[in-house]
Amino acid sequence: MINPTEYLPKSYHPRVSTYWWLTRWVYLKFILREASSVFVAWTVILTLLQIRALAAGPARYAEFQDWLRSPLLLVLNAVSLFFVVFHAVTWFNLAPKAMVVRVGGRRLPNLAISAPNFAAWAVLSAAIAWILMRG
Repeated sequence: MINPTEYLPKSYHPRVSTYWWLTRWVYLKFILREASSVFVAWTVILTLLQIRALAAGPARYAEFQDWLRSPLLLVLNAVSLFFVVFHAVTWFNLAPKAMVVRVGGRRLPNLAISAPNFAAWAVLSAAIAWILMRG
């Protein structure tokens, strides 16, 4: 019997470093954006835990707030804030590449697609800050 793989050329597989993603900023940004999903998930879990503590009553919510004041959680939440903002910014910057919008046969510029996202984010953040600062 003839072995068909005997006649096929051997494919070339160059060695790739484990740290290939550190060689260029574009690769590093991609890896950081993917890793940021973990921190986005942590933020969602923390929000759900906060809602559960709030529903359990004032004493349970006070315990939850004390837990949030621990140094480990303060550091984790600060890192999470950085990564959630990074995730949002990179997502908004990717929107023009994922969504090609044509008006009158011409493609809209990237800024025309991403700017409304950033504007909505700013307006909503300002509204939430205003509500929270009122007391």
